[in-house]
Amino acid sequence: MKEKKMGECLEAAVEAAAEFLNKAVKPVMVGGPKLRASKACSAFVELANTSGYALAVMPSAKGLVSEHHPHFIGTYWGVISTAFCAEIVESADAYLFAGPIFDDLSSVAYSFLIKQKKAIIVQRDHVVIANGPVFGCVLMKDFLRALAKRIKFNTTAYENYRRIYVPNGHPLKCQPTEALRVNILFQHIQKMLSSDTVVIVETGDSWFNCQKLKLPEGCGYEQQMHYGSIGWSVGATLGYAQATQNKRVIACIGDGSFQMTAQDVSTMLRCEERTIIFLMNNGGYSTEVEIHDGPYNVIKNWNYTGLVDAIHNGEGKCWTTKVRYEEELIKAIDIATDEKKDCLCFIEVILHKDDTSKELLEFGARVSATNGRPPNQE
Repeated sequence: MKEKKMGECLEAAVEAAAEFLNKAVKPVMVGGPKLRASKACSAFVELANTSGYALAVMPSAKGLVSEHHPHFIGTYWGVISTAFCAEIVESADAYLFAGPIFDDLSSVAYSFLIKQKKAIIVQRDHVVIANGPVFGCVLMKDFLRALAKRIKFNTTAYENYRRIYVPNGHPLKCQPTEALRVNILFQHIQKMLSSDTVVIVETGDSWFNCQKLKLPEGCGYEQQMHYGSIGWSVGATLGYAQATQNKRVIACIGDGSFQMTAQDVSTMLRCEERTIIFLMNNGGYSTEVEIHDGPYNVIKNWNYTGLVDAIHNGEGKCWTTKVRYEEELIKAIDIATDEKKDCLCFIEVILHKDDTSKELLEFGARVSATNGRPPNQE
């Protein structure tokens, strides 16, 4: 009886969704972080294949869908989306969101220009269509697979994206004695990525810089943003390296975050992990500076390489270095990926305190304005 009821709900939801989407001129689809928990990543890609829709992901869903899909247009993150993605998503006359979370961080202080009357929201066990009905007892993966059989092929949104797309420029080259810049650092991290690597992204400016990395097929990617826990990535790096020993983990961690959970490096060494950690030392909580500046955002500087050397204590395989210039960074990466490829490699990168991504500046201003508003008296 229960299975019959669920089948009826699924059929009704698919029929309503297909009618809604097949009327649209330029529909799009956006994947959210709940795709993984719903075991619906492959079903989502099946729908993308059969529909021809432009395909985007929310920031915390990066890595769940191949960025080499022929209709992939990037990360949808409101005003700080990857180039030309927001314009296509927000100008669509219908959008299907699968497994989204719409909180203040993933929506950049609720700045999305999304209208409910144009949206189909697919969650783990129910579907909401525009301002209309809610269909319960519908599993996401079943819904997406069934919908793929009923949808008309429509590439209009993707064709519009191709017409307006202009590739990003390249950062200015660093001079030999010029302080290393963040955009140069991530240009070199991009070159390290392959199907044999995983990127672990700490809360903070790494969120924004790593979203712009182009992931090779098979390259893993992990970040968390729904509670913004700084220090999360150190333990996550430890756990991921244990669970996936055939891939090398590349972790991008800020100095303030590292101070919260630095002791996990001890277990990394005991477990003989061969992670590469980029420790961005800019002297404080750069994300908090852009949201609400104050002396509490300046932290006590540590000798980070010295700390890791002390934890190492001559036991296990560990290599540390500090870099201040691009040439030093290139040499460090060469050593970490060749001579020290079987070691835990800790690369402390000295950066200027005001060297941030442009996305962080926008994000900080908007979150500050939202969080600083007077309380609603009603």
